[in-house]
Amino acid sequence: MIELKKITDYLDDFLNIKSFRDYSQNGLQVSGKKYVKRIAGLVDASLDGFIAAADSKADMIIVHHGLLWGKPILLTGIFYERVKTLINDNISLYAAHLPLDAHTEFGNNAQLAHLLNAEIIDWFAEYGGKPIGCIAKFPEKRLLTDVIDELDNTINTQSRVFDFGSEEIQTVGIVSGAACDALPEAVMKEVDLFITGEPRLSAYHEAREFNINVAFAGHYSTECVGVQALINHLPTLFDVESLFIDVPCEI
Repeated sequence: MIELKKITDYLDDFLNIKSFRDYSQNGLQVSGKKYVKRIAGLVDASLDGFIAAADSKADMIIVHHGLLWGKPILLTGIFYERVKTLINDNISLYAAHLPLDAHTEFGNNAQLAHLLNAEIIDWFAEYGGKPIGCIAKFPEKRLLTDVIDELDNTINTQSRVFDFGSEEIQTVGIVSGAACDALPEAVMKEVDLFITGEPRLSAYHEAREFNINVAFAGHYSTECVGVQALINHLPTLFDVESLFIDVPCEI
C-alpha cells in the first residue's frame, strides 16, 4: 500500500505530462482514497470499465482516454453516472493520453514496435508539441502478410490492410489510435508499412497514390498495450497490485 500522491507524482514525472500541449487534461482527474493498494488499467473512461474496477476492489484507475477533454462538462446523464461510480467507491482516476502514446519505453507505439520485434530508429508525428510515433526496423525484410499476422495475433485484432506497397517490408511507422494525419509524414520517412488504429476515407486514396502499405489495427487494440505495460511496471516500484480490465469495442 502506498500514498496516492506518491504514485501520481511519479507518473507525472515519469510520463513528463507537463511537457505536452494536450487538451485531454492529463494527470489526476478524480481523487479517491489516500492510500492505494490495487490499480486497474483501462483504455477508456467508460461506465462498464468503472463498474468492473469497483467490483475488483481497485483503489485507483489509470486510463488512456480520460473523462475530461478541455471543455466544461455538466454532471448529468452518463457523465454523472461515471463520476458517481468513482466517488461511491472512492476510486481515483488518473489519465495519460499523449504522454502514454509518446513514452519511449512504455508508450503505445514503443510497445507495438517491441511486440513486433522491431528496433526503433526514429520518432515522428508531432502532436501536442512532441513526436509520438516511432519508426522501427526489422533485422531483415519480412513478408507484409507475416507482419500483419503477427500483429493481429499479438494484440488480438483483425487489421484492415491497404496493400499498395511492397510485398516485402523492413521499416514500419507506428502511430496508435486515430492518426491518418501522419500518413504523409510516414511516406516522407520512406517506411514500407504504416500502422495506426482507425481508418479514414481519404487515407485510401492517399495510400494508393503514395504506393504505401497501411494497416488499421483498431483504435482500441493499438492502445491497450501502453496501459498494460505501465500498470505492469508500477508493482516493480511500489507495494501495489495491478490488473488490466478489458472493455473491447470494434473501433
